[in-house]
Amino acid sequence: MKKSVCSAILIALFAAQAFAQWSPEERERINKLNLEDHRLMMKMLGIESLRPGPSGDPKAPNAANSDESKATPYTSLPDPLIFNNGAPVKTPGQWQQRKAELFEDFDREIYGRVPEKTPAVTWEVVGVTESVDGDIPITTKQLAGHVDNSAYPAISVDIQMTLTTPREIDQPAPVVVEFGWNFPAGFFRRQQQGPTWQQQVLAKGWAYAILTPTSIQADNGAGLREGIIGLVNKGQPRKLDDWGALRAWAWGASRAMDYFETNADIDETRVAIEGLSRYGKAALVALAYEPRIAIGLIGSSGAGGAKILRRVFGEQVENLASSGEYHWFAPNFIKYAGPLTPLDLPVDAHELIALCAPRPVFISAGSPEVEGNWIDARGMFEAAVHAGPVYELMGKKGLGVTELPPRESALVSGEIAFRQHEGGHTVGPNWPAFLDYAERYFSK
Repeated sequence: MKKSVCSAILIALFAAQAFAQWSPEERERINKLNLEDHRLMMKMLGIESLRPGPSGDPKAPNAANSDESKATPYTSLPDPLIFNNGAPVKTPGQWQQRKAELFEDFDREIYGRVPEKTPAVTWEVVGVTESVDGDIPITTKQLAGHVDNSAYPAISVDIQMTLTTPREIDQPAPVVVEFGWNFPAGFFRRQQQGPTWQQQVLAKGWAYAILTPTSIQADNGAGLREGIIGLVNKGQPRKLDDWGALRAWAWGASRAMDYFETNADIDETRVAIEGLSRYGKAALVALAYEPRIAIGLIGSSGAGGAKILRRVFGEQVENLASSGEYHWFAPNFIKYAGPLTPLDLPVDAHELIALCAPRPVFISAGSPEVEGNWIDARGMFEAAVHAGPVYELMGKKGLGVTELPPRESALVSGEIAFRQHEGGHTVGPNWPAFLDYAERYFSK
């Protein structure tokens, strides 16, 4: 088995093991609350039924489409450089106005609105350890971001993050922030040959942080009345345009940025965000909404991330709107699985990428033979292509090509980058290319 596939499977098993540690009663409770909240949102939307999503099993009778000839029922995509009134966007100044329209559409219809006022977060160092990673002496701080819950003491939120820096730092260092889990020490070193991504980061003299999304907001619908969303809503159900988990996790990344601005070891102007799969979606949302983040590595984010939602290939809007994934989005998004369709969406993924301009974004994917077709690498590539004109308006470069390149070919000449490796559902093989890419910007 390829090392990248092995690592991805181990991550999935680790997460499944964590879920399995819940009692059968707790799992049943969560599933029940999931369905109840999903049905409540449908009732609020006036929807009685949804179209079922396809299966990720290619052998299933309702398997997701993997035939490229059937993938594009649309003839055009929304143009990010056309105002809602039909006028063209011709200058960078006008783009700033157009961004407000796009953010409004994404807030209302897809990712949900963050409240105008959210509770303050106070960061505390709860532990410090010193060790050696590879041959690099390091210091790791365990951090807790205590969210002010004085307005609703029934819900507590403590953001979990670790920050690891080379022990000898003579100037503020760039930091790579991963949405992920803090695995047991040596977990990945037992599973792979060569340096880990963390060791590759440290070798450049940079720091890395692991931000745990589920400490901000649970990854299920049952948790929507808890976490930061539940705290702000005082335990009540969401409104139809309220934020979902992806925006909540991105909000957590913004609070991490607040902390970096207070840490003398970190250069807060050189911060990268990275995530894989659902956390790849969150990383792209965080990059689009948080202008202080300098660069993003978006791993296999698929539908709801960098993939064109209108494409009928792999995972579909109907899957995202189901009771298993709807919590990532605003409740309004559910309606695009019935009675509306993805063709009715006012915006699409290429415009989310465009909202990152002029900052660099690196889109990562695996091969269909190993990772599968579910994440739709071509759909992510197409979104990157269609975001290019916005970058060009801003005086930057897009991908520079319109045809999907051979695997293992890194398109890194512009501020939009793309690389599809030969492995599975992992960022692993693309870390060296991304870190070299990021160094071009961090060394300026």
